[in-house]
Amino acid sequence: MPDVSFTNLLVVVAVAVLAPLVIGFFPRLRIPAVVLEIIGGIIIGPSVLGWVHVDLPVQILALFGLAFLLFLAGLEIDVHQLRGRLLRFAVLGYLMTLVLGYGAGASFAAVGWVSQPLLLAIAFSATSLGLVVPVLKDAGQVHSEVGQTALAAASIADFAAIVLLSLFFSSSGGSTGAKVVVLGGFAGLVAVTGLVVSGAARSMRLGQVLVRLQDTTAEIRIRFAVLLLVAFTVLAERFGLESILGAFLAGAIVGLVDRDSSSHPNFRIKLEAIGYGFLVPVFFVSSGIRLNLTGLLHSPSALVRVPLFLLALLVIRGLPALLGLRANGTRPTLALGLLQATSLPFIVTATQIGVVLGKITSVTAAALVCAGLLSVLIFPPLALTMLRRSEPASAPAVTEPVAEPHLM
Repeated sequence: MPDVSFTNLLVVVAVAVLAPLVIGFFPRLRIPAVVLEIIGGIIIGPSVLGWVHVDLPVQILALFGLAFLLFLAGLEIDVHQLRGRLLRFAVLGYLMTLVLGYGAGASFAAVGWVSQPLLLAIAFSATSLGLVVPVLKDAGQVHSEVGQTALAAASIADFAAIVLLSLFFSSSGGSTGAKVVVLGGFAGLVAVTGLVVSGAARSMRLGQVLVRLQDTTAEIRIRFAVLLLVAFTVLAERFGLESILGAFLAGAIVGLVDRDSSSHPNFRIKLEAIGYGFLVPVFFVSSGIRLNLTGLLHSPSALVRVPLFLLALLVIRGLPALLGLRANGTRPTLALGLLQATSLPFIVTATQIGVVLGKITSVTAAALVCAGLLSVLIFPPLALTMLRRSEPASAPAVTEPVAEPHLM
């Protein structure tokens, strides 16, 4: 047996268990578990108690947790909903986000807080789809005009942000032009793989075998999904792209192929159990451990970055919602802006890559993550209040159940 200690992992997993328990005992807090997981990691990490550091077992599981997080996010993208007016609104809104984000990044670069304005623009351009959906469900607005607009905007933002981060800030290096060519080749390979998987899914004989093995110890559908996740992650790395892009596209292909779940209703539940029950919490707790809160608190000039980054996030992602003001109305539009400005997981991912590449300091990364934490705590409750107040003027809600994505 290799000389590896699992003591740090034990504490990390304990925090992952305690975070949702706290929410369960105090439901009025209405705080996403991911927030408490990161805060718990900060407390047990070097910034506060110093009990835990990110050693090899924690690092490997956290890396796989990130891949699984992106896989599950891709799984929830409904490609068939992205069409017509919703698609135009989402694309135009995202382009507006990038323009505003680059302007904000250039301003922060002028004062020496960041060295790459584009990195900040990309980091702020994503929306946490998994935090948007519960708010819409609570307000009965998932199937309303504003609800569908929010879901389309979040889906486009998540996908585009991951592609841009991989394209411009991949740790493998290389020119952007070369990466565009590589990205095109990778996209072609992904498309071919998707067609092969889709064709295999229509095979009657294979379908019978899958049904026979899916709920046995073989868990064959889960194994196929994990195979696709690992394969796409490896392919993305071999193509010189960020592994998160491969993980996300693997989830998107599984979601696209797996449209009819009548013969395997527990498939996605099992995938979420693996991800959100084990791997993803390790990523978020370890992110809290890595957070340089000490440097942030010891520097007043660094601490002031948090509210400014939060304001920038609100402007960059919130203002594009005004494109739908005429169609949605005032209060739903304001709620949509708040929901679009709710982001945390992607900010954590982008800042970690930025620190590794030396594009941002650990203190700036900590300020960005803290701004993301505040966005999760402040924006969704405000959006929920506005949506509830606008219910009489909204389209009637449809009560049929919908799949609920998480985190991204």
